[in-house]
Amino acid sequence: MTIRTESRITVARGVSDVWDYMCDVGRWPEWAPTVLECRVRGGGVLRPGAWVEQRARDFGWNHSRSEQVTTVEAPRSMAFVGTMGTSVARWGMEFGPAGDGYTEAMMWVEVDPARFMRAIPGRALRAQIQRVSDIEMAGIKAAVESGAQAGAWSR
Repeated sequence: MTIRTESRITVARGVSDVWDYMCDVGRWPEWAPTVLECRVRGGGVLRPGAWVEQRARDFGWNHSRSEQVTTVEAPRSMAFVGTMGTSVARWGMEFGPAGDGYTEAMMWVEVDPARFMRAIPGRALRAQIQRVSDIEMAGIKAAVESGAQAGAWSR
């Protein structure tokens, strides 16, 4: 049984601003509450086949995790595969213009519960994933809107 969530938000900046921010994986701790540090393995840019290395805190413990980049279609979408707890997880972002320099952003998450995560009722697991995704999207919106205005991260 795959659990899927989607979280959407409108960002008051253009698609290229949102795209540039999301490609700067070193900034991910600004919006992702479970990410303490993040980098592309070996340096470089996001590209299919690259690995994103993270120091993370979730389920009450600090650990390392890796996600493989599966899709990079600038400036429209990016996707990753990795783990959530003991389960395979996929997630991605999609971006599109919303007129007047705004961007519609959507984050989707898919989890295939395995081992102990199968004991968590599907509705409760889905609600928890949705809650975290909504927090992350609000963080992305706040960071892009404030950072872009100050020109702090523009390339």
